[in-house]
Amino acid sequence: MPTRIPLLVCLVVLGSGGVALAADPPPIDDPPAPMAPAMIARDDRGRATMRAVRVAEAPRIDGRLDDEIYATVPAVGGFIQQLPLEGAAATEATEVWVFYDNHNIYIAARCFDSHPERSVANELRRDNRNIFQLNDSLSIVLDTFYDRRNGFFFQTNPLGAVRDQAIKDGSQNESWNTVWNVKSTRTAQGYTVEMMIPFKSLRYRGTGEQVWGINFRRVVKWKNEVSNLTLVPASYGAAGVTQMASAATLVGLETPAQGRNLELKPYAVTSSTTDLTAANPFRNDVTPAAGLDAKYGITNGLTADVTVNTDFAQVEEDQQQVNLTRFNLLFPEKRDFFIEGQGIFDFGGRTSQGSSNDNVPVMFFSRRIGLSGSQAVPVIGGGRVTGKAGHYDIGALAVRTDDKPDAGAVATNFSAVRLRREILRRSSVGMIATGRWPSTARIDSNVTAGIDTDLRFYDNLQINAYVARTSTPGRTGNDLSYRGRFAYTGDRYGLELDRLAVQPSFNPEVGFVRRSDFASSSASARFSPRLRGGRLIRRLSWTGGLDYVTDAAQTRVEDRSVSGSFGIEFNRSDQVGVGAERHYELLPSKFTISPGVVVPAGSYTSDTVSASYTLAQQRKVSGTVSVSGGSFYDGTRTAAGFSGRIGLSAHLAVEPNVSVNWVDLPYGEFVARLAGARLVVAPTARLGISSFVQYNATAHALTSSGRLRWEYTPGSELFVVYSDGRDTAGRGYPALLNRTFAVKVTRLMRF
Repeated sequence: MPTRIPLLVCLVVLGSGGVALAADPPPIDDPPAPMAPAMIARDDRGRATMRAVRVAEAPRIDGRLDDEIYATVPAVGGFIQQLPLEGAAATEATEVWVFYDNHNIYIAARCFDSHPERSVANELRRDNRNIFQLNDSLSIVLDTFYDRRNGFFFQTNPLGAVRDQAIKDGSQNESWNTVWNVKSTRTAQGYTVEMMIPFKSLRYRGTGEQVWGINFRRVVKWKNEVSNLTLVPASYGAAGVTQMASAATLVGLETPAQGRNLELKPYAVTSSTTDLTAANPFRNDVTPAAGLDAKYGITNGLTADVTVNTDFAQVEEDQQQVNLTRFNLLFPEKRDFFIEGQGIFDFGGRTSQGSSNDNVPVMFFSRRIGLSGSQAVPVIGGGRVTGKAGHYDIGALAVRTDDKPDAGAVATNFSAVRLRREILRRSSVGMIATGRWPSTARIDSNVTAGIDTDLRFYDNLQINAYVARTSTPGRTGNDLSYRGRFAYTGDRYGLELDRLAVQPSFNPEVGFVRRSDFASSSASARFSPRLRGGRLIRRLSWTGGLDYVTDAAQTRVEDRSVSGSFGIEFNRSDQVGVGAERHYELLPSKFTISPGVVVPAGSYTSDTVSASYTLAQQRKVSGTVSVSGGSFYDGTRTAAGFSGRIGLSAHLAVEPNVSVNWVDLPYGEFVARLAGARLVVAPTARLGISSFVQYNATAHALTSSGRLRWEYTPGSELFVVYSDGRDTAGRGYPALLNRTFAVKVTRLMRF
């Protein structure tokens, strides 16, 4: 059966192709452009307009800043603190430049440090979040459409680490990658940075004179100080630089014609697989394969992606989680084809990469495609169109998977369409539609449709709302879900009110629903003053919350909780927190909480106290230690855990993760143990090796994996991946259940 809605949309969009010249540059929404030789103009509101300079000869990208251009073109400085003292001048100076030629944009920075020996730089893994959270770093964002909403993010540290993201309304797509180059050099005064970003790696309005948004973010970790080129409110948090409404304006830039904007990325892979748990067990099944990913710039803002014979051999395995509830857990998407452009499909204020404990449904969850239970299903191919067309964000996707009898999967067409219209300064309204059409009449098709709005006012006020409905043969009525959310997220005060309902027949089969047949009302409030004169403590925080959950018909109370917490943030970034919660829960039916332990249906009230201490991420040993205890289903539960990092050097680290739950119930007692550790080796910024071992005592499961990723040239990669699963229930060495070894190579070709 052909895929329906997305193919129609794709045809319409493809028909609008063509490369356009830039229209007249949009009006500048900041101070007037500086006149040469001035490089920046500022106003008393912390806004700025910066000038880019064309160069006849490209600077050498070596991180040294010894080209003549740096002596002849004045640098831009005057960074403004975001944290800890919003609006104050940065205590460590930063100087930046923006150059360009017919092919690339060049960004350079000199980051002064009064105590360079205290600089924190110990992460080299490509795209790793520790570069953002743990290290001294320099980040640059480019709003190439000057819409104050979206952009591209590039980040490095004193070691020359490589991290990039796409920004969508302030949300970060951390798996977006493009071709660029960066080098850093440490000096006696701090460190220096040079970046080269090809215009081909970006999307923008067209050829010719441009007006872009731009901002820089500097982190001095030993001071726990964050500063930006412009004034960014402290309430935006550490990722405030991705809020493009706060960015400066970049003028003086002229872009070349974008050409065909065609990228081809063929791959070849060979894998050896053993599965002794399959219906027909097999060993060392060697399978070669090849495929292709293609990307084409339809217009200046819209990109089409096509994948043929898709392979995900390089994807890291999921990290297991302890689940002592009757609800499913959400595991994040890790496959590159589905992650790129994923933010466009976010709906109703919920992201598919969010908390696994969030009851808000995910309307489009790409892990439903190509997976059946825990088994992979072949993806024959698919296409996607994402991007901007005027004031509209557009996303359309169509994918076909193949039969796999061992996994109970039949050939199926999946599709999704997302359309969002920008309104006001930072707000939007939109719609989504998804569909799943199996190739056999024995399995029902499914369609989901909804409308939503995201309203943002001032710096910190947000209102989300949606209404969605599903259609599944055999399920009629009670197939609605809706939400209304109000949030004020100021730095000192916070308030959130949320109303959510999911009716019992609401069934988005290309989405994720953690809990169905319920209606919830919740409220939370926060008071978090900053102690500006404190030498030890930076911030205190008090938070209180109420949750009230009934069935969708509101005939019975299913959950009710009252919680409170208190936290302290120290100037060195250490944090301590304590909390207490009283929770009432009605179990409509019994459920198995652990093998051999069944909790009967009924009502239960529990009281829990908890405490945690977080060691600052710049320490050699960092992470969070947590303990909790209290009543639990008419018994008791005590829990302890640690998740952190031991940094042995800039190239070597160990990341342990331990969780233990001691549960004593009238119906039985058990201990749920989960322990794991990841060994990380990063010889260079583009070569990383990691291995992960995890032991789940409750499931008698031992899993291990290893992964090498080498970006041998920007955009082209070699992967070597090994994983296995073993059963520890028997005596002696754990018995092998499954094993995979794969080698995959990709090659990027740009036209």
